[in-house]
Order: sequence, then C-alpha cells, then structure tokens
Amino acid sequence: MSRAVPVRCRVVTGLLVLVALVALAAAGCGVPVDAEPRRLGEPGRVDASGGPAPNAAGSTVLRLYLVRDGRLVRVPRRVPAPLTAAQQLDNLLAGPTAEESEDGLGSALSTMTVTSVSVADRRATITLGDRAGQEFRSDEVLAFGQIVCTLTSLPDVGTVSFVADGAPLWVPRADGSLADTPLTIADYSGLLD
Repeated sequence: MSRAVPVRCRVVTGLLVLVALVALAAAGCGVPVDAEPRRLGEPGRVDASGGPAPNAAGSTVLRLYLVRDGRLVRVPRRVPAPLTAAQQLDNLLAGPTAEESEDGLGSALSTMTVTSVSVADRRATITLGDRAGQEFRSDEVLAFGQIVCTLTSLPDVGTVSFVADGAPLWVPRADGSLADTPLTIADYSGLLD
C-alpha cells in the first residue's frame, strides 16, 4: 500500500507538469496585447513605417440599390470613408461594376440627369435636369426607387424629394401612384428583392 501512494504522486506530478507546459506554450502563442485600446474592425496589419496598413476594400459600407429582373436589389460596396449624399448618388449614377453586371445587376438611371443634391433636416432634395420632351418610361419607377432607397440608407437622410424646373416633381411609387411629397424606402417596398 505504501508503494501505491508514490506512483499516484508521480502520475499527478507528471500531469501537473504537463498542464504547466501546455499553459506556457499557449501563453507564448497568444494574441499580443496592444499598448492602447483598438476599435473593433480596425486592421491589425502594419505597413513598412510601422503604421496601420490601409484596408484596400475600405472600412465603410456603401449601400446602393441596383436593378435585377425588374426588382430593386441592395448592393453593398466597401469605400474608404463615409460618403455624402452627393457622392453616394454619383456612385449610383455610375452604374454597376463589371462584376455586378456579370451578376445580372443593372440600372434604370441611364437617361436621368441629376443637376444637384442637397440635404437639410434629413431630407435630400434631388434636382433633375430638363425633363421636357422626355417620354414616360416603364422602368422610371425603378429609377426613382434606386435613388430613394440608396439615399435613405444614409443615416442623415430620412426622405427624398424631387424637383424639376423649380417645382416639385410628381414621382411614381411602387404601387403605381404618383407623389410630389417626400418619399421613403417604404414607398418602394413592393419592388425590393
């Protein structure tokens, strides 16, 4: 019986040594501690100067609404910094990227001319170029929906109004009705994919 105790002690001691070695090895492979707190999502890579390496994809998500099969589709894109309403609209008016086109996405904004964008009190006002002589297009509801849904995805825009020739423009909504009042994404919910 006296022999069984030392064997157990050796086994327990051996297990304790093994646990200690595993703990030391794990500590050596751990995540290094930064000198200062770092925001979540901040790149951990460094460039040649020792500063944070730029994130090629961008740190801000831009949400555009493009068109596929007669429906509005939200398309996220990464950009380096938050965009203004005018910059976001410029990205939308530029149309889909080559990769997005290959995925079947398009735009209904090909003939629409935007001359200015302003934002005041969470309302974006879009001034359109001369609409005289322009015929009604069946995809015009998608074009207006693209603009409204894209701009209201910004935190500082709640509604969108359209102006042409200095007067409010009657704009088609998803339900087929026309409105000259501020529009929201809810006005196009029936077209969202």
